[in-house]
Amino acid sequence: MALKQYGVLKGRAIDRQLGAGQSPHYQVLVVDETDRYRIAINVASQLKPSELEYFIDDRFSHPFLTQFEALGAGWHLLAPKPGGPALDFIRTNLFDPRKMVPLPFNVPGPDNDLNEKIDHYIQRALADEDAFVYAIGERWGPEAGKRDKIFGFEPGNGVHDIHMNQGNVGQFTKDNGVYQDGAFLLHFPGQQQWVGIFLKFQSQSWHTDDHTGHTVKVPVSGPPSDDDIEPAPFVPGTRPTPQHPDGAVRIVAALVNATESPEVEFATLLNTTNAELDLAGWSLADGEKRKTALEGKLAAGNTIRVRVESPMALSNKGGLITLLNAEGLRVDGVSYTKESASLPGFTVKF
Repeated sequence: MALKQYGVLKGRAIDRQLGAGQSPHYQVLVVDETDRYRIAINVASQLKPSELEYFIDDRFSHPFLTQFEALGAGWHLLAPKPGGPALDFIRTNLFDPRKMVPLPFNVPGPDNDLNEKIDHYIQRALADEDAFVYAIGERWGPEAGKRDKIFGFEPGNGVHDIHMNQGNVGQFTKDNGVYQDGAFLLHFPGQQQWVGIFLKFQSQSWHTDDHTGHTVKVPVSGPPSDDDIEPAPFVPGTRPTPQHPDGAVRIVAALVNATESPEVEFATLLNTTNAELDLAGWSLADGEKRKTALEGKLAAGNTIRVRVESPMALSNKGGLITLLNAEGLRVDGVSYTKESASLPGFTVKF
């Protein structure tokens, strides 16, 4: 069972409250043209370990941002499917997952906890009358006759689940789904700057089923069995291995806007491990899940230039490139914008 009302709220931040208590949430009061909303951002987990993993990109760039910027103020439902602006931490290549790190929500001292990391950018938005915020997650309300418990407005109304919403365990598996992840974005037009705030519970998996969003397991050997294991999660400071596939091969460049007609497009892959890798069964995929099959072997430390084959295509208007191994697990993924693909014949570097 996925989220019931997944979408994005576009508005202006006018107040905030730091996360505290038994179930701490960083709270933001947002207004559109007519209504008020409370944005409840988790800054701690109910499951151990309690520290959330976070990544803040203060120069965030992605093809879907043009669609968000074109929205009017207010709440907008998003279709949870590929090809649109719906977010998926695994499938839409929003950021490098290896950059996420756990952080407590409240620690003595300046700029060293999750409350303060988020507050730095919210304070900027509060002081900038041109800034817009975008809360992506699940809507609740309006709650007729009920005041908001934090900011006191009526009727109660808001957005929560501002975090990854797949790969959950236990009672939270009911929220699993694909193309329904939450995030908090801020746009500062005067500085031509987008900021992306991305959060994930440590109990959540980085490898999930393409249909259900549930954690996938990989056979130890032979057909699936009770001995199947979840792929090893990425741990900062470790090196990728065949059992720990994240980043074993990186997408380092792509020729997106070729000069030939019809265009001949390429992606360049780098083996970051100390062993030769057999690419049989591996594939590249675009944002519409169309694939190019790979083959051959890639020596340790070497690169290979792969021609993109139909039906996969790299749009000059911006897009995604994802690398999948023989088990269908995401090894790496990148995105590029229309601006970065605007020069014919030039290679985009990731």
